[in-house]
Amino acid sequence: MVKYQFKNDSLEDRIIFDQIYVHYHQVIYANIFKLIKDTAIAEDILQDVFFALWENRAKIDPEQSVSAWLFVVSYNRSVSYLRKKLKQGIQYVDSYDPFHAVAEEIFPDKRLIEAELNMLEEAINALPPQRQKVFKLCRFEGKSQKETAQLLGLSIESVKDYLKQSKNFIKEYIMSRHSSGEMICILLLVIMMNL
Repeated sequence: MVKYQFKNDSLEDRIIFDQIYVHYHQVIYANIFKLIKDTAIAEDILQDVFFALWENRAKIDPEQSVSAWLFVVSYNRSVSYLRKKLKQGIQYVDSYDPFHAVAEEIFPDKRLIEAELNMLEEAINALPPQRQKVFKLCRFEGKSQKETAQLLGLSIESVKDYLKQSKNFIKEYIMSRHSSGEMICILLLVIMMNL
């Protein structure tokens, strides 16, 4: 793991920032795109993430991995975008009387979508530690199964098995907390996570 330390000197910090950008921008973009599925929006979020890095450079712990910071911020911004987009979609449907009854049937509670996204994050955090590491490396950091296996000292078959177990666990976790009438939201979450 490469460590970067900002120096609180604009010129030196700019050089460090450029190195970080060159090293991480493609993989961060790939992870954003996996969630967003829109190149223009993914590029905007990528720029926001690196702008946030620049703005917060003095607050970043030099002992903390910059890559982890970037992945967490990019994931959170992507999820925030998806939440906003879902809320806008609900508001759009609600604004048309002929569709109001359908919207109420599909989305009985506007807070449901946000709760579903929180449930998904909760499910991922409830995975056993090793499966969680494998899942996050593959799904959030864009690592291949082979790279993940090498990083964690596992066989590729173990990584595949952990991903399969994680997928099943997340589905079970979500389904155990919802009635059958809310299956549309569950399916939406599963599709968004590319499981």
